[in-house]
Amino acid sequence: QVQLVESGGGLVQPGGSLRLSCAASGSIFGILAMDWYRQAPGKQREWVAGISRAGSTNYADSVRGRFTISRENAVDTVFLQMNRLKFEDTAVYYCSTLNGEYWGQGTQVIVSS
Repeated sequence: QVQLVESGGGLVQPGGSLRLSCAASGSIFGILAMDWYRQAPGKQREWVAGISRAGSTNYADSVRGRFTISRENAVDTVFLQMNRLKFEDTAVYYCSTLNGEYWGQGTQVIVSS
């Protein structure tokens, strides 16, 4: 059983930055690949970024160069650093693992002037 808890969302102006965190329960975190997804109002959930247990990363084209996913296994946490935020980044952001078997409750990000 894995429990995921996201935090760090909020209201930010275009061009600003936010750092999301996803804390995972259980000592197995270090062997899990982790992903961030987001769901904008009226849209389907989309994959944003992923990080392997070894630290290899991958990004959706829409965020590559602006977002950075990282992990700190010592504290069972994965991060999503979001820079140069755009209006279209507004969404609820979720972390997930085990190919979507486990999800957090989500954290809201609103990009607005």
